[in-house]
Amino acid sequence: MANISAAKTFTAIVSVATLGAAISLSAGTALAQDKNVTEDQIVRALAPEKKPLTRGLSTGPQTVVDPAVAAAEGKFVQKFRGRSTRSLSTAEREEIAAIVKDKPKIDLEINFDYNSADISAKSLPSVQALGRALTNNDLKGSTFVVAGHTDAAGGEAYNQDLSERRADAIKRYLVDKYGINGTDLVTVGYGKSKLKDPGQPMAEVNRRVQVVNMENKATASNAAK
Repeated sequence: MANISAAKTFTAIVSVATLGAAISLSAGTALAQDKNVTEDQIVRALAPEKKPLTRGLSTGPQTVVDPAVAAAEGKFVQKFRGRSTRSLSTAEREEIAAIVKDKPKIDLEINFDYNSADISAKSLPSVQALGRALTNNDLKGSTFVVAGHTDAAGGEAYNQDLSERRADAIKRYLVDKYGINGTDLVTVGYGKSKLKDPGQPMAEVNRRVQVVNMENKATASNAAK
């Protein structure tokens, strides 16, 4: 009887341990999946904000556009569309950062293989969601800035190069897999110069790709003709 009781106790312990492991594994999977964004989340984040409208005397509702802003954005598109990532100077990278500051944007936690620009398998769902989002009718045809960022580990030159290679990897994937016009994707690398969380310079949140919508469908369409 003592042996039977001990066996039952052991079986119960093993069952509880197995159940606990299964729950832990499920929770870990859920957390991993939570890092991958959906197409809808990206579209909503990048959708242009609705501008205030005024009613003209003869032309009906019109969108109020600041001429200076429109001119700056037009200049941006003409200057940077089609440029290679490595051709951008420090001053030009800062110019891009300034002009996209108030644009619709989203930070994607896209992981790469160690010391590599190869997109990791676990991050492919996010990149694929980005591809679907940028070909969505609400966003298709605009110019997007794809900015690569690293954490603070390593030297400035190393991280600058790595961030540029990773931004290029995202662009290449979107062009090859989703047929997005390469000139509609302005790629830039910032290395470790613009940490998302300066208080934790080594945190994963700093290793990201930021996508910004320039909200210029008409300009992009005309430039492509």
